[in-house]
Amino acid sequence: MSDQQVVRPAPISGFSEWLPEVRRVELHWLDRIRETFERYGFANIETPAVESLDVLTAKGETSQEVYTLRRLQADPKDGSDAKLGLHFDLTVPFARYVAQHFNELDFPFKRYQMQRVWRGERPQEGRFREFTQCDIDVINVDDVPLHFDAEIPRIIHEVLTRLGLPPWSLNINNRKVLQGFYEGLGIEDPIAVIRIADKMDKVGAEGVGELLRQAGLSAEQAGAVLDLARIRGGDAGVVDEIGKLGVESPLLSEGLDELGFVMASLADLPSGSVVADLSIARGLDYYTGTVYEGKFLDWPGYGSICSGGRYENLAGSFIRRKLPGIGLSIGLTRIFAKLLAEGLIETGPKSPTAVLVAIPSQERRGESIATAAALRARGINTEVYHQASNLKKQLKYAEKKGIPFVWFPPFEDGKAHEVKDMATGAQTEADPGTWSA
Repeated sequence: MSDQQVVRPAPISGFSEWLPEVRRVELHWLDRIRETFERYGFANIETPAVESLDVLTAKGETSQEVYTLRRLQADPKDGSDAKLGLHFDLTVPFARYVAQHFNELDFPFKRYQMQRVWRGERPQEGRFREFTQCDIDVINVDDVPLHFDAEIPRIIHEVLTRLGLPPWSLNINNRKVLQGFYEGLGIEDPIAVIRIADKMDKVGAEGVGELLRQAGLSAEQAGAVLDLARIRGGDAGVVDEIGKLGVESPLLSEGLDELGFVMASLADLPSGSVVADLSIARGLDYYTGTVYEGKFLDWPGYGSICSGGRYENLAGSFIRRKLPGIGLSIGLTRIFAKLLAEGLIETGPKSPTAVLVAIPSQERRGESIATAAALRARGINTEVYHQASNLKKQLKYAEKKGIPFVWFPPFEDGKAHEVKDMATGAQTEADPGTWSA
């Protein structure tokens, strides 16, 4: 071993790694999210970690952050591996999946997906190179009914509420409102202005105003764009506030009708939890209607904790059918890491074990194994201590791992089983076939 090179272990920037007690909480969160999605009739799928680069690089600005895949010992003349990249979100793979399995799926297709994604960006608070997303989408042939624009945020609202997060709001806007408003102002390239408006959280209103002027907008146009972005409201009345700005266009009217419908449909949710926020733009090119962005109220500068929206043509690259969709993604790692850093993640035991079966002696190991099997057969997470050691050492092991019960098989023939409650210290006789915690 003295000749072996030692590699010093160190964390990799932008990649999270939790201790067992923290990972158990994360798994519990994933279970709650999964339960909620399935309660609304959404089915789970999983797609490969990699997609064709032709797919990934054709979809908006984020595609420029793709990690490509190449073998370490690859032949430089063979570029086949380099044609693959790690997916940067789950929406693009979902669109490809639907097109590929079009004849096997039932529409509207309601799916959820909980997987790791990768983005080659500079790591900082809330931004990771590898992270878990929990996506929920509805995709349909030709048209997705507008009521899904309201159902999707309702589901996410239930998820975030069940997770018991610190105060947050789910902010809603509509790209048709933005684009139609900008067209009504006479702006020639409204999509470019949407991308600029999406920088509001990063550079503020003054910074956005300067970027708009650099893009060729007049002072009056830039001022109107900022006036729209300042409008917020908790109900459908926000539509009237937008109308007071005096801008008109057919697309704007269509977007206002849709925004008003969504806000009215969510009016029963707690006040302030769902807000129409006209500063929300969502810079990805594929969004065409309703858009969403969730934020922590106590940390307004922190990145969005969930986001998404409606898209019309995302699957058009793969199939000659119109397959519009609507979806929302929860940034699980971003949420979890923030709460962990703030000391708001309450962890439990390091182990999922409910009962540790002690080994009285090497000769009685078989009885310990049989006892553990009987408990497991009844659905009780059970671990057998790894060797015949003194009982004090075995109890110490259970204490360190947070195992709540230690089981003692008979130390002699004819004696009874006993179980020790590690919290109270009480030790009582027990039957492996009937005992429960």
